[in-house]
Amino acid sequence: MNAAENLSKLKNEILERAKIIAVSKTHSPSEILEVYHTGHRLFGENRAQELIDKQPQLPDDIQWHFIGHLQTNKVKYIAPYVAMIHSIDSLKLLTEINKQAGKNHRVIDCLLQFHIATEESKFGLDQQEAVDILNSQEYRSMKNIKIRGAMGMATFTDDMDWVRKEFRTLKKYFDFLKTTYFAANNDFSEISMGMTSDYGIAIEEGSTMVRIGTALFGER
Repeated sequence: MNAAENLSKLKNEILERAKIIAVSKTHSPSEILEVYHTGHRLFGENRAQELIDKQPQLPDDIQWHFIGHLQTNKVKYIAPYVAMIHSIDSLKLLTEINKQAGKNHRVIDCLLQFHIATEESKFGLDQQEAVDILNSQEYRSMKNIKIRGAMGMATFTDDMDWVRKEFRTLKKYFDFLKTTYFAANNDFSEISMGMTSDYGIAIEEGSTMVRIGTALFGER
């Protein structure tokens, strides 16, 4: 099946339980357009330079989600158009996004990325680090970012019970932040977790956004 057929199959399976972020890294603008022409608009990239190169070649109504580790010196290039940044892992990064969003007269949606995996190579906050950000005077003065929820990446393993446990940890972080900081804020509603290998479990554990690449575009 091609990517458009794969997307239709995924949407029939997932229904309205979670949004599908089509992870288009390493895939060409023509492959992205194939999915775009089905009516899909949510696409995710995890390398800033690749997004910077692709964005001008593709329709303006694509909602680009940045899902990878983001260096502060790249923020200014994606701030004019990025719809959501899933990978907030420091106050420094959030401060730069707020600054660049302000320069572009925008408010950029952001997710706090938590480290839930066993691999040290993965980025993310622990609960106390997230609390420190949300309690900081710098965060409280920000006008050009909006924290919409939490994101996490599970351990790369075949042990789905372990993966489920990590997703439950992320849901606990989300619930804690919702209760403590965002109880009256309906915009704080997104949990970005789950990829091709584990999106079914992620949705069962509360994911509202699944990041799907291989099941959509095929193996690289």
